[in-house]
Amino acid sequence: MSEKKKTTIILFSGDYDKAMAAFIIANGAAAYDHEVTIFSTFWGLNAFRKDENVHVKKGFLEKMFAKMMPRGANKLGLSNMHFAGMGPKLIKNVIKKHNAMPLPDLVDMAKEQGVKLVACTMTMDLLGLQEEELIDGLEYAGVGAYLADAEEGNVNLFI
Repeated sequence: MSEKKKTTIILFSGDYDKAMAAFIIANGAAAYDHEVTIFSTFWGLNAFRKDENVHVKKGFLEKMFAKMMPRGANKLGLSNMHFAGMGPKLIKNVIKKHNAMPLPDLVDMAKEQGVKLVACTMTMDLLGLQEEELIDGLEYAGVGAYLADAEEGNVNLFI
């Protein structure tokens, strides 16, 4: 009996298209029976933020980060062709026209398929993000936990 293949993805980018690519790959790997981990750090954590504002106690700098960062997978900008906010609307129209899944649905599918979604605790501390502000179903860990998964990975990606 062969060992299950493992795929790990570091989601560093907070761009809609890059996060979408990470979740398409993760869902594809899970469908091919891989154990999949997405370790989200820095701007990639914005894909895990809840859409609604969650009131938690924060210092001044953390409040400023919270106001400047997009809240949730659906609010992320594009890496190219942003066009003062029109780019994300255009790409979402194209996604809908082609009956493809938008990013929030890809995140839900990943959870349903058992993809391990990990929020980087060091980055959460740096940006002032708290667990209450992030979606349900996440694990919280540092880089050591990611490295332990990646060490056994057959596919390791940085997006």
